[in-house]
Amino acid sequence: MEIEFKFCIPAERVAGVNAAMRRGRFEPIRMEARYFDTADGALSSRGIAFRLRREGDQWVQTVKALGDGPLDRQEHNAARGPATAGTVPEPLPRLHTGTVAGARLLEALHAANGPLTETYGTEMDRITREITRQGAVVELALDTGRVVAHRGTAQQREARICELELELKAGPVAGLAALARQWATRHGLFLSTVSKAERGERLLTVPGNHSHRKTRPLSTIDQQLPTGAALQRAVVAQCLQQILGPASDLAEGSRDDEHVHQLRIGIRRLRTALRELAPLAPGGFDPAWEPPLVQVFQQLGHLRDRSQVLQRIGAELRAAGAPHLEMLGDGSTGSAPAEHIVRDAAFQCALVGLMAFTTQGLDGATGSEPAGLAAKDTRRWVQQRLHTLHAQVHKGMQCFAELSPDAQHRLRKRLKRLRYLTEFVEPALDGPSARFLDSLQPALSALGRLNDERVAAALYREIAEAGEPNAWFGVGWLAAHQELAITACAETLLQIAKAPRLRKTGKR
Repeated sequence: MEIEFKFCIPAERVAGVNAAMRRGRFEPIRMEARYFDTADGALSSRGIAFRLRREGDQWVQTVKALGDGPLDRQEHNAARGPATAGTVPEPLPRLHTGTVAGARLLEALHAANGPLTETYGTEMDRITREITRQGAVVELALDTGRVVAHRGTAQQREARICELELELKAGPVAGLAALARQWATRHGLFLSTVSKAERGERLLTVPGNHSHRKTRPLSTIDQQLPTGAALQRAVVAQCLQQILGPASDLAEGSRDDEHVHQLRIGIRRLRTALRELAPLAPGGFDPAWEPPLVQVFQQLGHLRDRSQVLQRIGAELRAAGAPHLEMLGDGSTGSAPAEHIVRDAAFQCALVGLMAFTTQGLDGATGSEPAGLAAKDTRRWVQQRLHTLHAQVHKGMQCFAELSPDAQHRLRKRLKRLRYLTEFVEPALDGPSARFLDSLQPALSALGRLNDERVAAALYREIAEAGEPNAWFGVGWLAAHQELAITACAETLLQIAKAPRLRKTGKR
């Protein structure tokens, strides 16, 4: 199993990273790799990369597959002998027999439609250096070069490679994380989940056809809840699965509103985990993680308000006869702000810390991790907390229309926490949890709509007061519509009371 952090390097910081890599004892090497897959993408669709790489004067065959957490992956290498000019060895999958990554490779090929063929390749220079930090031996590898697809044809396309990988060779993850934070802060690096193989896969798509990254299904908690500390790690790892991909794409300049949306959901779920699960193993979560998560969540929320909320509400206003607004599109929705928000050093360091929290080091230790509650006590605590949250929501929904806007918003956040905490541990719950979760969705949708209308009303008022009189139509329309939205929320909230409840206690 390989445990590593991988960072992208901004173009203007490459020279500084290169110089830093050469300050100690380092080793340069020229590399060329060829990647293979079947015509139906049997490997890439399963998160498997299979390659032959020339490292200096030797060929090495490698298979990589997804690991159990956000910081690890399965990998196996097989030596293929000296490199001969102009020739590439035939790929031999059987050389990985008896390994976890090899088993996944052979299983995928067994189900494939057709033989292996070369898909794309890489050409790069690597500089490696070893550093010891807090008892951990870490190998740093600076890769610069390119990925090439459709080599030698009129359709040839390429992408830049400029990455720094920090791989744990021995010792605790804490030392690896400390070194990763130091280099990221000093050189403005940002975490990347896009492998060289995925960069190659993207080059194989037709130019102009945008396709979202294939998302990895979220892991689920086992029916037998683990100890408090283990549950904390498992839930944080699940949340990071949703966060790291969109954060990586936004940091590299993605303009996709869906990436902003998914990252905000992931951060909201993670903040719920940090808040709700902290008592399971007091001291397990670092309080330094929360502030940068809040900052990025709020800043991305402003972008979302300007792009998605105003566009959606604006379409409804135009259908209602609203006059044209000159100031509605003010340039706030470009990709640069999102890029800068996500590259923030404090946010990147928080992600490093969270990733390290989910993974044990090569020595098998988790440092000074609190023991936390035993498994049976964890189960009892989770069920009690769900019962308490449900009771708080039930109390608030009885008089929703009479609550202040702030209290209504707090009820929405509490309902979200109830939903996320239930989702985290759903397989281990007694009772009809799936039906219970389904019963929450209409109310969450209605509350979300009410929130969007209030956000839009504030933005339209801001635009109107800035000198755009046509925006007053939107202010008035939204004010008149608010009572309808509040009534819809109250009605959907009362439907939750009719849904099957989760049991307070249970046995396994």
